[in-house]
Amino acid sequence: MKLCAISAALILILPACAYAAPQSSAPAGGSNPAQTSSPASQPASPSTGDARAEAYFDFTMGHYYEQQYEVSSRSEDADHAIEYYKKAFDLDPSSDVIGEQLAEMYFQAQRIRDAVLEAQSIIQRDPKNTTARRLLARIYVRTLGDLTDTSGQSDTVRLAIEQYSEILKVEPADTESALWLAKLYRLSDQQDKAESTLRTVLGREPENEAAMDQLTQLLLDQKRGPEAITMLEAMVKRSPSAHLYDLLGDAYTQQGDAASSEAAYRSAVQLDPDEISHRRGLAQALLSEEKYAEALEQYQALANMDSSDPDNYLRLAEIYRQLHQLDKAEQSILEAKQRAPGNLEVIYYEAAIYEAEARFDDGIRVLSDAVASEKAESDFTPARRRTLAILYEQLGQLYREAQNYTAAVNTFSEMVQLGPEEDRRAQVLLIDTYRAAHDLPHALETAQKAVAAYPNDRDIRVNQALLFGENDQTDDGVAILRKLLDGKPEDDLEIQLDLAQVYGEAHRYADAEQAVRAAEPMASKASEKEVIGFLMGGIFERQKKYDQAETEFKTVLAMNPKDAATLNYYGYMLADRGVRLDEATQLVQRALAEDPNNPAYLDSLGWAYYKQDKLQDAEQWLRKAVSFDSHDPTILGHLGDVYFKSGQIDLAQVNWQKSLDEWHHAFPADIEPDKIADVEQKLADAKRHAAQHQTSNAPTNKPH
Repeated sequence: MKLCAISAALILILPACAYAAPQSSAPAGGSNPAQTSSPASQPASPSTGDARAEAYFDFTMGHYYEQQYEVSSRSEDADHAIEYYKKAFDLDPSSDVIGEQLAEMYFQAQRIRDAVLEAQSIIQRDPKNTTARRLLARIYVRTLGDLTDTSGQSDTVRLAIEQYSEILKVEPADTESALWLAKLYRLSDQQDKAESTLRTVLGREPENEAAMDQLTQLLLDQKRGPEAITMLEAMVKRSPSAHLYDLLGDAYTQQGDAASSEAAYRSAVQLDPDEISHRRGLAQALLSEEKYAEALEQYQALANMDSSDPDNYLRLAEIYRQLHQLDKAEQSILEAKQRAPGNLEVIYYEAAIYEAEARFDDGIRVLSDAVASEKAESDFTPARRRTLAILYEQLGQLYREAQNYTAAVNTFSEMVQLGPEEDRRAQVLLIDTYRAAHDLPHALETAQKAVAAYPNDRDIRVNQALLFGENDQTDDGVAILRKLLDGKPEDDLEIQLDLAQVYGEAHRYADAEQAVRAAEPMASKASEKEVIGFLMGGIFERQKKYDQAETEFKTVLAMNPKDAATLNYYGYMLADRGVRLDEATQLVQRALAEDPNNPAYLDSLGWAYYKQDKLQDAEQWLRKAVSFDSHDPTILGHLGDVYFKSGQIDLAQVNWQKSLDEWHHAFPADIEPDKIADVEQKLADAKRHAAQHQTSNAPTNKPH
């Protein structure tokens, strides 16, 4: 029971009976239980015979004894409270406040059976007694708690439905009973009956927001968003309200229409700027549209409105991370951490920020502590297993980013032990980790075992096919992927793009282009069209069809000027050819603005500076690239070229030798014989040059 609600009710009713109140009224609570029966400490009965005034008096007495019961826990106080509430309800059976308090008091006193029997006896004598049926229905509903979990309570739901149905037979226009009935129908998965009940209410009361709210939620649950949108748009035109606009925003969000969702939430905020839920909806819509500056403003306002909510600071941290303002992101996540210590989402974002800052050790420490804490819990529930799986996945990926592949493999191997679903996901992660470590034998072995264990798992089969492509087993990879084509555009789009990748690695560019063209009609989202343009540009570039590649890259960037992969590829293509070097540098810089620690992008910028003879800048960026990926033969080769050109021959030889060693560990499909031959030639020339230099500078041994 919420005492503030009772107090509000008393404020409404006390003026009506103030004329009857004694000089010494009952205490609000906390008195000595031994004194509760003293007449001097209780309100006196009203001197008038007015039934309504007497009802108010009885309600006040019921509330008084209810408070005494809260203090004393004595059954006689509960009995007194119930008796007075019953008297009040008999005198004023139309009062929802009294009926609700009577039902709640029965519940508090654990006298549910008494309440039910009493109401049933009344109904047995008078089946059309809607007052008794309402009380009985309230008791049933009250025992269901918050109406979100009815497991094991289906009988109670059925009994409540029965009472409200009978009430509506007698009083078909009783809107409150109809709304309760619809809610109960939804809880018992009788959605058709719930919808019919709600539409009946709306047919009679077209502006009833409570009915519209329920019907909207029902339609959204059934993925009937367009119906909900049409209905809500018509209603807001007739009688706009903040709540209706909020519901409309929810419906647009479900349909993936972020722009319309934003407009709806903006209208809600304008009508009711102090309601947090409206502003939160607007902030989320802006964030999904990647309107970071505007979303930042809304979440800052939300943090000011409710500084205790950690979610506001989480979202602020996410936005600052996207804006690459990592110091502010870290500050915001610490604010969230103070408000929700141990919260999984807070830990997840904290580690993600450390990863963005390339502070891998800090991220690993945070996640390792969280894993240890979860493993220490004795109650190993399915929810805890799912939590551990998420933590293991992020921890393993951080190890992989730090190129600690052994630790990554060990982490994912622990994840395997959590259960079948976690094992299935861990197998894919293990395959990816062995691939990143250039350990193709273990990657293939893991994939083979995973396919044997989960022969129908699509992700595992796709990963095996891609591995076959990287191992020059093109036909085997293609055969697996073609078997996965099922005629569903959302599935076949991905498979066609995977086929393009396998064909591209085998230099079968005509087949790769054909696969991408097959995927084009299936692409409905902007992100899917961007991937198609990027892949097609790469296919053209590898065939030295530079004009066609450039056309594809420009098309992608027209759709998304921040597509980092395309910006980098386009810039590197220009730099490697030594053309439009200023433009190449700008393109790669834009890619790095989106992904500052990507070693491939860092390499591209260093290479562009090398082509411009800006050797100091080139060395700076290439050294940074190596710090993030010390096993990439192309990066190591580029750094060797910079050292050679700047006269640091010994360092050039060291890096060329490393590059050559890494080429020998590359996947068969990644090997580029012309580049390997080039590095070998440079290394041989450097060694010969060093030997000649050593000979020419050697001291002579002529006798004096």
